[in-house]
Amino acid sequence: MADVVVRQARSAGVVARGRVRSLAASVFGNALEWYDWNVYAVFAAYLASALFNQADHVSALLSTFAVFAVGFVTRPLGGVVFGVLADRIGRRAVLVVTMLTTAGSSLVVGLVPDYGHLGTWSSVILLLARLAQGMGHGGESSAAYAYVAEIAPRERRGLWSSSVFLSVSAGTLLATGLGALLTAVLPPEQLATWGWRVPFLLGGLLGLFALHLRRTAVESEVFESSSVVDSPQWSRARLLGSGVRIVVISAGIGVMYYSWIVFGVGNAVSRHGMPGGTAFLAAFLAQLLVLFALPLWGRLSDRIGRRPVVLVFAVGSAVLAFPITGIVTDAGWTLFAAEFLASVLWAAVASVYPAVVSELLPTRSRSKGIGIASSLSNAVFGGTAPYLGELLEAQHLSWVFTCYIIVLCLLGALAVLTMPETRGADLSALD
Repeated sequence: MADVVVRQARSAGVVARGRVRSLAASVFGNALEWYDWNVYAVFAAYLASALFNQADHVSALLSTFAVFAVGFVTRPLGGVVFGVLADRIGRRAVLVVTMLTTAGSSLVVGLVPDYGHLGTWSSVILLLARLAQGMGHGGESSAAYAYVAEIAPRERRGLWSSSVFLSVSAGTLLATGLGALLTAVLPPEQLATWGWRVPFLLGGLLGLFALHLRRTAVESEVFESSSVVDSPQWSRARLLGSGVRIVVISAGIGVMYYSWIVFGVGNAVSRHGMPGGTAFLAAFLAQLLVLFALPLWGRLSDRIGRRPVVLVFAVGSAVLAFPITGIVTDAGWTLFAAEFLASVLWAAVASVYPAVVSELLPTRSRSKGIGIASSLSNAVFGGTAPYLGELLEAQHLSWVFTCYIIVLCLLGALAVLTMPETRGADLSALD
């Protein structure tokens, strides 16, 4: 009897260690995915000068933002294609392929000749690389959210889910930090000619290590058990209801994240005349502090529920939208304050997002549903936010864009109020 207990304890320990290793592989790879994705935004001004016609600087910058938005066009496609594959062949295999896709795209951007050598073809290659990156990024989200939620212990799913966007923050932080470092050590002319390529090449090379980690990860037990158990199918109406909630909640998240956090540096520099080094440092410090907020929000959701935590984001963002937007001047502390407030609010919903969306969908449709709903929402709202914000700013209508953010966040709050509380749900029982 004692031997049986010892063997069971050892087996449980092996399973637990396997889960932790798999979580680490997912987190590291996801951090690189988001680093590759957001480094484009951080270095948008340099991409505009290197790969687009400089006859009109404003048009070149708008073109750069447009290519950024184009990446979101293929995200829903990637979410659907890789989501279907993840629901059929497994989460782990798809995570390997998406890592390869985004890392390869980053290498292409880092190696593309500038406009002076290839002319318009430089812009075309950048566009194609961004399309491929969007495809992989959409697939990454559809598989990673489900994977982490499924391998997590039920009572700690919120905490484990926070690791997904902890890696998102780490990737964004790395992109911002590298921007601050390069602007500090390189003269502007070197940064404009070759320095901007370094972050893209680095992302591609680190992707090789992430591929190794993901190949050694274990598959989700929830997924494996669902493939051998004949479970009743959800009705279309029930699936549609969950999908609509995910789309609406994701809309406010995407617009707020890309407008206030990702493009915060670019806006401070171009609109308010803040020095580039000062802006990068302020954003870096704000995002660094927010890393600690994510696990705290996640753990809190395991105790009080998902809905209260998500409502903090939705209502708080609506109330503080104008203060966050209006506080920024050419002083570094103002950008730090704005990014810190925005990031703390974002951390509330980001910490539980993988858990919430996974708990709203059955295993057989989980990755596909997440991929379609979240990628579609990001394509329509998140991807167009920088372009729309810049366009309205040029027309001296920035207040309209702030109202747009408020409306989306309030709609998100309404969606949260209509969804069931899912804290501690058994994902297998949802099938």
